[in-house]
Amino acid sequence: MPVTAILWSHALAALLFAGVALTRLRDAGTALPRLTFVVALGVTALWALAVAGIGPSDLVTRIAESARNIAWLGFMFVLVRRDGGGPEARAVAIIYGVVAILVVIGAGLAVTDETIGPGVVPALGTVRTLLRAMVAISALVLVNHLYSAVAPRARGGISLVVIALAGMWGIDLVLYATAYLTSLAPAVLIAVRGVVMVLAAPIFAIAVQRNGDWTLQLSRTVAWQTLTFAITLLYAVIMLAATSAIAAFGGDNARVLQTAFVFGSTAAVLTILSSPWVRAWAKVKVAKHFFRHRYDYRAEWTRFTDTLGKPGEGAAPLDERIVKAVADLTDSPAGLLLVPEGTGLGIGADWNWAPEGLPPIGGDEALATYLATTGRIVELDMVRGDTAEPGELASVPLWMTDESTAWALVPLVHLDRLQGAILLARPPVDRSLDWEDFDLLRIAGRQVASYLAEARAQEALSDAQRFDEFNRRFAFIMHDIKNLVSQLTLTARNAERHADNPEFRADMIATLQDSAGRMNDLLARLSQHHSGRAEELRAVEVSPLIERVAARRRTQHPIATVSRGQAVALADPARLEQLLGHLVQNAIEASNPAEPVTIAVAVKDTRVEIDVIDKGCGMSPAFLREKLFKPFVSSKTGGFGIGAYEALQLAQAMGGTLEVNSREGEGSRFRVTLPAARDMQFGKAA
Repeated sequence: MPVTAILWSHALAALLFAGVALTRLRDAGTALPRLTFVVALGVTALWALAVAGIGPSDLVTRIAESARNIAWLGFMFVLVRRDGGGPEARAVAIIYGVVAILVVIGAGLAVTDETIGPGVVPALGTVRTLLRAMVAISALVLVNHLYSAVAPRARGGISLVVIALAGMWGIDLVLYATAYLTSLAPAVLIAVRGVVMVLAAPIFAIAVQRNGDWTLQLSRTVAWQTLTFAITLLYAVIMLAATSAIAAFGGDNARVLQTAFVFGSTAAVLTILSSPWVRAWAKVKVAKHFFRHRYDYRAEWTRFTDTLGKPGEGAAPLDERIVKAVADLTDSPAGLLLVPEGTGLGIGADWNWAPEGLPPIGGDEALATYLATTGRIVELDMVRGDTAEPGELASVPLWMTDESTAWALVPLVHLDRLQGAILLARPPVDRSLDWEDFDLLRIAGRQVASYLAEARAQEALSDAQRFDEFNRRFAFIMHDIKNLVSQLTLTARNAERHADNPEFRADMIATLQDSAGRMNDLLARLSQHHSGRAEELRAVEVSPLIERVAARRRTQHPIATVSRGQAVALADPARLEQLLGHLVQNAIEASNPAEPVTIAVAVKDTRVEIDVIDKGCGMSPAFLREKLFKPFVSSKTGGFGIGAYEALQLAQAMGGTLEVNSREGEGSRFRVTLPAARDMQFGKAA
């Protein structure tokens, strides 16, 4: 059954490919992509016919398969090279050339095996099968590169061709990998390959009917990956040939010699490739001879921005990341940040730069002025050779020229202001800076200068916010101190008349103790990390609290209290007492000496309402709307304008509200509304 399937599937594939080739033959003309496409279709038809008529293991069939692979590689190479006339085309040619050599070597091994007799040298068959698998893998990588190199707008025209080629070489890879592992090519997989080719033929026909604009753009990254993979395959072939030779001539010690050779050569190659100098040298040489530009700007800029903007957990500080991001552009192994210090430049953060021997001052005023005014990148080798501009020779400090590893100095200028400079170490492969280095470093310098400027602006803003917070707290403190001073002054005045009264002395001691506690609280509130005596919100009986507030003020003004029902509010007692103290003090100052201030408490549904009522001068609607709750605005002579503002802040901090009803000449009512404790407890339990 598999034999019949192999015959008919490959015969049908030969017929279909021949038909597609004939239909496109008249349109081939002299256009190279179309001509190579028709040739590849025709060679594929001949190969399929050979499999069906002669057999898959015959020498003619193997040579036809090699011709098929070379034909399709040629078609792909023409597509890639059609718009690639620059130096980067050399890299493409080398990649395709290496794969073509693998195909030719496989065909040569097939001829050699047939000439000396099948089975005489069993290793030849194994090597030939492995080479075919390598060719399939390499071809699949090149197919991926072909798709990546197509301009995005034109990928619709090439996608079907890519699918068909991937299917053809994909089934080849499965077939030869299985044959290599089992030493036998399964007939079922050969039949499946015929079915895949039958399906591939109409896909090619549909693709060519689209006649898309197969305009390509070389992908440097994919080219590098493909070249690396091709070199790896070549290394594997060399290793296979060497181990086969050792097996043929090594005698009884062949296995030991093979193991020693594989491990020794692999260790040597890995040691060489792990050297930073070798990697840098290869990058420079390949970029110089195979590509139009030294840098892959998209990849470099992506890495640059990732280093700056994606620090991650445990990342280095911004200054160090800035140095690393710029140093990575030129493969510099180290860098040093010079920061503005006085009129000159001081030593800042470093990346891999040995701090020993660094001077305390990175550069004087002359260097800072030169970098700020010119924005020029200083190549220190030219300064050492006295070939630099006079301004550079006069401004570069001696320690930089004495430091042999110092290579270039990049100014960081933002909005015509010098934010610093980065001193780069010499890369592993020493070279002079060229126009690409200058352009890239100049743009990168401007970018990191903006990062530094933004970071310093954020630090200044944070400092200003801390000072503003301190000033705000201090303004509240001053208001509270004024109230305490008034209370202590009244106590001292009354002490002259009532010092002999034991009740007065007891009341005076209680007042002094309360004042001392409130002063300590005021000092704590000035602390950056302390919030005073504020507590978590809890159930507070309001009536006893307002009695304490009233008792403290009754020595200076008549105060009445009214309680309707048992009022228990969810509040911070210290904050609530402070809030009511502000409101009562304001009411006392607004009232006539004989007019009492009333503190009334009532329970309304789920809220507790506390009113502070006076019959003083009152306030206008405009003042209520525009000025009452603004800090530093007061209607009283010598007032700070803080009491009402802080009272509102305290009420809101406890989840409550502060409302005002006032009329000029009639007085004011300040109403504090807080959640009832039983309602909140019920809500939490629910």
